[in-house]
Amino acid sequence: MNKGNKNLAVIGLGLIGTSILHAIKLKFDNEFVTYAYDLNLKHRQIVENLNIADYVVNDIKKAVEKADIVILAVPVGVMGNVAKEVCIYLKKGTILTDTGSTKVSVINDIKKHISSDVYFIPSHPLAGTEHSGPKSGFATLFENRYWIIVSSVKNDKTLILENIFSKFGAIIEYMDADYHDKALAITSHLPHLIAFTIVGTASNLELDLKNDIIRYAATGFRDFTRLASSDPTMWRDIFLNNNEAILEILDRFNKDLLELKKYIKQKNKKELFDFFSKTRRIRSKIVKVGQHEYEDFKKI
Repeated sequence: MNKGNKNLAVIGLGLIGTSILHAIKLKFDNEFVTYAYDLNLKHRQIVENLNIADYVVNDIKKAVEKADIVILAVPVGVMGNVAKEVCIYLKKGTILTDTGSTKVSVINDIKKHISSDVYFIPSHPLAGTEHSGPKSGFATLFENRYWIIVSSVKNDKTLILENIFSKFGAIIEYMDADYHDKALAITSHLPHLIAFTIVGTASNLELDLKNDIIRYAATGFRDFTRLASSDPTMWRDIFLNNNEAILEILDRFNKDLLELKKYIKQKNKKELFDFFSKTRRIRSKIVKVGQHEYEDFKKI
């Protein structure tokens, strides 16, 4: 099979990194030569067995030195260290992007290592599951999901990324880093924090009651456990690196929670009904735009 003359490297072989490789193989198989690298030897071996990259290499230099596009799909807490290691090997004109869930911290961590002849375009796919590791990736992860490109302008370099992500099935939006971090604090980071807290509270209950909670878990609690089972390293790094935006949203949430507590204590039927009606309408809007769930988690 004759491959194209563009080289693309994926650094980090977890859910996002391997899903990118699956998607490239499905959508761009003849257009890119793909290189894959992860610090974890077992991850590299799994990806090699999956046959989703042309070259799975044991040296990060070999992964990126020929690359026209490099995608850093590593936890945000190590993004700066990985960028420092990668950037000394990048050739002139390389496009470097990332998939980090926090943008201000990632930009600050990466930009100090970038030379002037490399194009750094931060990005973030708003896609994921509670699963992690190289076996969890699948080609359709990004379909009908937003992929944020952090850039104030569109140019030939951003359009290259836009074309790739669009062909994955993603919906492309441009956004600045501060706005991104505030938006994700409410739509992603706070819900996960609440899920971790609720499941943690359940785990601290008396043994018999805790066992019954697990045995009789209703749909709501099961949903929280799904979120709370997400990769702990990734979420630790997100909360540490987007702490200002998360704390701001958490303060607002605490005020709303106190208000709701007051309604319950006062048995205020009207306010409770109005509150639940408002939140139900928000859910309806999410369903209407098709962002409520993945229809198919089947791996391709």
